[in-house]
Amino acid sequence: MQRTLHITYIMLMSMTRWFCHLTGLFIFAVGVFAEETLPGISVTTDRPDALYHVGETVRFRIQIRQPAPRPEGIPKIHWRISRDGASPEKSGIACLDGDFLELSATSDTPGFVRCDAMVTFFADTPAEKNKTSMASAAAGFDPAKITPSMSVPDDFDAFWNEKKAALLKIPVKASLTPVTIDGASDIEAFDVQVPCVGAPVSGYFVRPAVASPRGLPAILIVHGAGVRSSDLDSAVKWARRGLLALNINAHGLPNGRPDSFYADKARDELANYRTRGCQDRESMYFLGMFLRVLRALDFLAMQPEWDGRRLLVVGGSQGGAQAVVAAGLDKRVSFISAAVPALADCTGVLAGKPKSWPYFIASEEIDTPEMQSTIQAVRYYDIMNFATRAKAKAVFSVGFIDETCPPSCVYAVFNNYAGEKQMFNDVRSGHKSSPDSVKFRESVLDEYINGSR
Repeated sequence: MQRTLHITYIMLMSMTRWFCHLTGLFIFAVGVFAEETLPGISVTTDRPDALYHVGETVRFRIQIRQPAPRPEGIPKIHWRISRDGASPEKSGIACLDGDFLELSATSDTPGFVRCDAMVTFFADTPAEKNKTSMASAAAGFDPAKITPSMSVPDDFDAFWNEKKAALLKIPVKASLTPVTIDGASDIEAFDVQVPCVGAPVSGYFVRPAVASPRGLPAILIVHGAGVRSSDLDSAVKWARRGLLALNINAHGLPNGRPDSFYADKARDELANYRTRGCQDRESMYFLGMFLRVLRALDFLAMQPEWDGRRLLVVGGSQGGAQAVVAAGLDKRVSFISAAVPALADCTGVLAGKPKSWPYFIASEEIDTPEMQSTIQAVRYYDIMNFATRAKAKAVFSVGFIDETCPPSCVYAVFNNYAGEKQMFNDVRSGHKSSPDSVKFRESVLDEYINGSR
């Protein structure tokens, strides 16, 4: 579908109206929070929730914030308006001789329109450095109507049923090594290793020291991108809230090693793991990661203290993707929390959306045989397809100015999710959860646990 972006712009000044010349494409990085990068500039929408219907107009206001050093002379605002950071886009330079610059835009299709702005503040003395301040804001146009870029492959279920059958042939014989936590008489902690296809499940398992059989919910905590040990503190936190808690690292690595161990792995054998084997669904790196999630759930479900009903999976980014996969492949999962999930609408670039982590597809190269193979392979790992099979209750979050997992891609997953669901729109956030987002997701999780006793 052809998508168009209509833009008008107005500069409001104290005495008069004046525009500088337009310039060509201007691309720059933006901070995680729209108004908390460097001091001096902000971008906001005219509606606090930044939500609009298709055909309505959003007015982006760009302001020089005080206290801040004013730029030398008349401030020049470099601006760009785009569809969620992708094309079509327009850009320009406007001279701000007043209070603010206003840019208006609309969209005739569901999606996100984004405004980026930049200004340079010149140093007062030669010993000081010039400072560049950047900020962004985005507006969602009927995001609940955003559709996936491609359909679910016809043999999606057959492919994953085959992988689950192979996993079932490996006995769940966990090795638990006690971990001492000083002064912690209320909990018991273990380093756990569970055989899986390829690398084992490797994590920290923590449980309340006193628990009745079939009396506790269980939670699996999965990791975002990177290479690191499992997190003992996270598992301890959940166990002290009365849950069986398992925190696993994404790669099946030994836990508790020096930081240099994981740094070496990231530089060497796990360098660029995110795109390894991406031209073939059988060799995709995420195959092993997703199977380790299923095996971790097998381990939790075998614990005599598990109540047999409440099995939760929580994670952000890559961890958010694993949570959706867990709900799509394992019907025992009853609740997931997926913050700014990755692997979302990976083929979205074919429909004019921005690239989404792990950036499998480069839109400028889609006609090569290698890229055509990648396009077909990644469909079996795209979480928007797992979402169609999920029945667990879910809470999602999305950052409106997220460049790693763009909101149009995240909403394609959310809209495909078949279970009961809620979304937190993190309007001012990029690829990071704001305190309000964390609070909302935890409140939904708490409500689920307490309401499902």
